[in-house]
Amino acid sequence: MQIRPTTKSDAAEWARLRGALWPSGDHALEIARYFDGAVLATLAAAFLAIDERGRAIGFAEASIRPYAEGCHSGRVAYLEGWFVEAHARRRGVGTALVAAVEDWGRSQGCTELGSDTEIDNCQSEAAHRALGFDEVERQICFRKPIIQSPRP
Repeated sequence: MQIRPTTKSDAAEWARLRGALWPSGDHALEIARYFDGAVLATLAAAFLAIDERGRAIGFAEASIRPYAEGCHSGRVAYLEGWFVEAHARRRGVGTALVAAVEDWGRSQGCTELGSDTEIDNCQSEAAHRALGFDEVERQICFRKPIIQSPRP
């Protein structure tokens, strides 16, 4: 297995993996913007895990945030997205992807790595804990639509 930064030639495979993690969204457009040098608030670096057959089996995306829950440094490397195909899990792929993000964060001058998961995603929670992440906060987010009043 090899972990490496994404390249333009990886766009289709990266989009496929992103679609498995986040079923909605225009992944091809976001990836194209990333390679065109557009500043994307939630994407500064991306890595792929490539198996021995040359097939992409996982990815990790990272950013630099000025703040992350439980972090104190003010400039935090943040694991924005992390996914490994089911058949390749529990073989060190996720660990290697997160290590690549840590190395990248270190090269950016960061001393902390933040991440998050949905409150009911027990598999992701366990994976984070297994890699040495400490839980720092739990929250439930709310939404309420604002009904527009008719104009006179």
